[in-house]
Amino acid sequence: MPIEILMPALSPTMTEGNLAKWTKKEGDKVKAGDVIAEIETDKATMEVESIDDGVMGKHMVPAGAQGVKVNELIALLLAEGENKKALESYKPKAGAAANKNVKEEPKQAVQQVAASAGASSSAQMQVGTIQNYGSSPMASGKTRASPLAKRIAQEKGVNLAAIQGTGPHGRVVRADVEEFKGGSARGQLFRNPVETSAIPNNQIRRVIAKKLTEAKQTVPHFYLTIECELDKLLDIRKDLNEEAGEKPAYKISVNDMIIKASALALRKVPAANASWTDEAILRYNNIDISVAVAIDGGLITPIIKNADQKSVIEISGEMKALAAKARAGKLQPEEFQGGGFSISNLGMYGIKHFAAIVNPPQGAILAVGAGEEKVITRGGQIKTANIMEVTLSVDHRVVDGAVGAEFLAAFKGYIEKPSLLLI
Repeated sequence: MPIEILMPALSPTMTEGNLAKWTKKEGDKVKAGDVIAEIETDKATMEVESIDDGVMGKHMVPAGAQGVKVNELIALLLAEGENKKALESYKPKAGAAANKNVKEEPKQAVQQVAASAGASSSAQMQVGTIQNYGSSPMASGKTRASPLAKRIAQEKGVNLAAIQGTGPHGRVVRADVEEFKGGSARGQLFRNPVETSAIPNNQIRRVIAKKLTEAKQTVPHFYLTIECELDKLLDIRKDLNEEAGEKPAYKISVNDMIIKASALALRKVPAANASWTDEAILRYNNIDISVAVAIDGGLITPIIKNADQKSVIEISGEMKALAAKARAGKLQPEEFQGGGFSISNLGMYGIKHFAAIVNPPQGAILAVGAGEEKVITRGGQIKTANIMEVTLSVDHRVVDGAVGAEFLAAFKGYIEKPSLLLI
């Protein structure tokens, strides 16, 4: 009897996935441990290995299929001694067609989208031009037009019936007459085409949309903002990077130091390192920080584990490696699942202030803006300083206002006295 190969659950949140690629064709020999397919999960594209020996008998789901449910039959493997005749009389144990739950690509009402079978689910598909006809002024045999449009049309000797109105219910207005260049009525009906393209939602984008919608609807957010002076931190960062030489073994970023400062602030205020459950508030003993990284089609949050116990240089190297793996879609589940606190830094894009959405089940996320030179007063004197604005978004069920304020005060202390980050 052929061996069933089912869609695996490759992450705790995965309910369906996209079958990106078959690496074993029908008729290929398969050994236990061989990679047979690549599956796009809600977080990354991952390889799937066979646990049995045999011959790839039949692909029940084609490459490129989207929305394949977990535990859905995707292929049949012929065991030793079996041939293709065993496939003819085979009935799936689940009793349902293997590709019953595979979602079709979206279609436009006016034109079917054509895509090659091997196209990536994240590829942009050109839909074609959709004409915006509106309502034809000639449909009822009478042209609707404003009094001013009628007067201007009469002065110019323009036939109103030849003009496609852009006003309410297809009414011809002044601008339509003034912009009219002549030509047949039919030609005018086809002016102002609206072009669009469909970009299919990949699995990452679907999960992001679902999680953030649930977070915004079910998590009672509140926000705390504070300003931090960056000058000393920038000076120390410059000294450390210059000390590394011309061919540095490391290059520390401001974000690396923010991660370290957040970790030490969480160690000082452990109540901010927590999650909500209906039974209890869970406080994390480890300080594992999730850091938002933009990738093709969405974002992912690789984790710096035990960040409070690592040097800034260690954090820098680990962060660069995780970001590279994230963008290549090669993160392992343990590298992005979990974490007790998140950081989202849009300062590198020039964003000065924003508020992030809490990433459940975590209780807080720190949104980091760009540093900006501002005029400040200190000791009665006017000076300039580089100021960075950060906003802490918290789940009020887990973190109270006073706890959030204590965390930000501790964070500010480490940013403004950066030598403490090196101890």
